[in-house]
Amino acid sequence: MQEVLTDMKTEIEEVLNALNIKPVNPAGSTGLVDFKGSGKEIASYSPVDGNLIASVGSCGADDYETVIVKAQEGFKVWRTWTAPARGEVVRQIGDALREKKDPLGKLVSYEMGKSLQEGLGEVQEMIDICDFAVGLSRQLYGLTMHSERPLHRMYEQYHPMGVVGIISAFNFPVAVWSWNTMLAWVCGDTCVWKPSEKAPISAVACQNIIKEVFEKNNVPEGVSGLVHGDYTVGEMMTNDKRVPLVSATGSIRMGKKVAVAVGARLGKTLLELGGNNAVIITENADLNISIVGALFGAVGTCGQRCTSTRRLIIHESVYDEVKNSLAKAYGQLRIGNPLDQNNHVGPLIDKQAVEAYLNALEQVKAEGGNIVVEGGVLEGEGYESGCYVKPAIAEAKNSFQIVQNETFAPILYLLKYSDIDEAIGLQNGVVQGLSSAIMTTDLRQAELFLSYAGSDCGIANVNIGTSGAEIGGAFGGEKETGGGRESGSDAWKVYMRRQTNTINYSTELPLAQGIKFDL
Repeated sequence: MQEVLTDMKTEIEEVLNALNIKPVNPAGSTGLVDFKGSGKEIASYSPVDGNLIASVGSCGADDYETVIVKAQEGFKVWRTWTAPARGEVVRQIGDALREKKDPLGKLVSYEMGKSLQEGLGEVQEMIDICDFAVGLSRQLYGLTMHSERPLHRMYEQYHPMGVVGIISAFNFPVAVWSWNTMLAWVCGDTCVWKPSEKAPISAVACQNIIKEVFEKNNVPEGVSGLVHGDYTVGEMMTNDKRVPLVSATGSIRMGKKVAVAVGARLGKTLLELGGNNAVIITENADLNISIVGALFGAVGTCGQRCTSTRRLIIHESVYDEVKNSLAKAYGQLRIGNPLDQNNHVGPLIDKQAVEAYLNALEQVKAEGGNIVVEGGVLEGEGYESGCYVKPAIAEAKNSFQIVQNETFAPILYLLKYSDIDEAIGLQNGVVQGLSSAIMTTDLRQAELFLSYAGSDCGIANVNIGTSGAEIGGAFGGEKETGGGRESGSDAWKVYMRRQTNTINYSTELPLAQGIKFDL
């Protein structure tokens, strides 16, 4: 085991060198200009082995002011570039990410604790959104409509909004930033990013990658800004009138604070908050794919995805079969170093998350739930960080307080139902509304689930799980998930301001309501 750890240490050093990150890096970045944060040092420790990766200086008020002013100045120039020219820069960023996919994916895996396959997959999402944004740069369409006034033309167009603030969470330390940033950039906005203080080094790596592309293309200073820190840095951003749009990913509690602060100044928000996602397994389901979908949805990223499956709503006729099959599958899970591709499940992000996981297990028992697969914290060789836990399964009721709340950990609650209307009612019976799924071979059940009387979530799937989404579709949810949409489809419109234009090419000026002046 010691030899394996030594090899990993050497590999991580090579990863940091490939991404131009020093073992201790005191600098933040504005994209083209580095600054030394004046606030307290943020040390990033890997949940994989508990070792220090690197440190960054957090952002003080003066540092924040420097970044915002540069973003404003950069916007004045960046918005004058044609959209295809901005798209060309994003295309080159996609190529740069392809070159750095392996080291960046490993860093994401090591810093956040997700499996290497998922780390590499997250970087692939960044590459995919770059490709999407390049095409979008030639498709920022408006509308032309007929005017009711003769010899007049009306149309709508979209303009860049300005400085976009992005607050991202630890579980996707790079992908969610890119979903926002690549679209905002082709739209002509500049971006200031506050990454999670639990995963700051992956953010530095991204800045280092794009910095080289920016320099080659003479991109204006300030187009990309990075501000490290805790919630106080986020508060600077949400209260700043110079930031017309704040995109925030995180908990419902955090999102409500962001919405109040930005709303008080009549700014705009794009919120992607908590999920309490359910899969309905009907009596007509293909149980083979149902078990696989539920398993990955519940334990993937150690239950730390906003789309992780939290609740399994199972028809009474197949309930015992599904429960027993899942219990057997959980017994075969391999938990350990996520950079070892033989393992299925890595660690939770930190010991605070471990405590929340343990508290949730105690609460479900206190509310009368039955533990089907026992949880617990793993100890011993390979688990020295104290962040490795066993995925757990519990039989519960939807009315349990702990089931109503999202626990960011691998705990799956089993619920039983007798008819499809009851199942949909259970699925919708939470305050969150992100992702949902139904497993069925019955066309009527599938269509009902997707209808106005079905799932109330932003994402509703048939015969695939709740976890995972393609960048071509807009991503986000309803209710207390926030209502925002990121990534594909027409999500680009949120990063722009809409304008209606009327052109009079006649020699007269017809007035509204037929009013006339005798002049």
